[in-house]
Amino acid sequence: MKITKNTFGVISSGESVDLYTLKAGDLQFSLSTYGATWVSLYLPSKKGIKDDILLGYSTLTEYTHNPSFFGVTVGRFANRISKGRFTLNGSAYGLYKNDGENTLHGGRRGFDKRVWKAEAYEDKGSVAVRFELESPDGEEGFPGSVKAVVTYTLNNNNEIHCEYKAKADAPTPINLTNHAYLNLKGEGCGDILSHELTLYSNHIVESDAQLIPTGNLVPVKDTPFNFLERKPIGKDLSHVPGGYDHCYVVDGKLGKMRPCAEVYEGHTGRIMKVYTTQPGVQFYSGNFLNGEPGKSGSRYIKHAGFCLETQHYPDSPNRPEFPSCIFGPDRKYHEEALFTFEW
Repeated sequence: MKITKNTFGVISSGESVDLYTLKAGDLQFSLSTYGATWVSLYLPSKKGIKDDILLGYSTLTEYTHNPSFFGVTVGRFANRISKGRFTLNGSAYGLYKNDGENTLHGGRRGFDKRVWKAEAYEDKGSVAVRFELESPDGEEGFPGSVKAVVTYTLNNNNEIHCEYKAKADAPTPINLTNHAYLNLKGEGCGDILSHELTLYSNHIVESDAQLIPTGNLVPVKDTPFNFLERKPIGKDLSHVPGGYDHCYVVDGKLGKMRPCAEVYEGHTGRIMKVYTTQPGVQFYSGNFLNGEPGKSGSRYIKHAGFCLETQHYPDSPNRPEFPSCIFGPDRKYHEEALFTFEW
């Protein structure tokens, strides 16, 4: 096992940004303090060839202009909040609208655009980076001060464990996740439509044309959204207007670590399994990618990567029927996810 730390660059505020590289088992995992971002993840194929499977950029400057949210840790509230507003305990709160009439991934300057404090450490067959961020009362329109602590741990079993914690001094919505885009063939190696996906979910959170929930949880059976049995991501894609960008309800007991998804890529033999304590997982098939320049000359075509973002349901602050995303002095936020890799 090994941990290295290098300077990634300096942003316009004068803040220095570090890049941590963790090595354990057969994996090498790099993370930036800008946005607590997953920058690269190298793992072998069945033929022993190592590839970076994360879409992203080569330089810090590019990450400061990251409209696709490649690899970032998202907060204060991941996903969408309808019409950029919500009411809590009788008070109305207005947020910055950065997705049409809606707020997406925390607003204009979410957690993904902040420099996090970080420390790396080694512990019991694993190496980790612990990120900390303080969000003041009123930031981006949200009530209450929040201290977030996110720890990403790589172990000798080729697993990445994600722990999301937050404390708030007043009731406020909290919904943290990581927005990694993956291509198990390797970043820049075409699309992900032949990847075979299983989602342990019998229902999706129904949404309208703006990807805002209607409030209904609808069965996936006999629909293009059914991934209960493994199938290629592209098999039924033509029957989903715009492509997949939907929150799936994770089967099993809420708050318990349970299987969420499994992805198989036949050419490399790579398998990724995902587990989570969260209520849902946003499956996104890279619909809005349109030839963006990426690492080392890569161009990210439509469907060049997929995301599996473990999270609370979108627009939960406006949906009391959804699992509560309101945390505060009497309710600390604590969620986990696990990504395992085989080949």
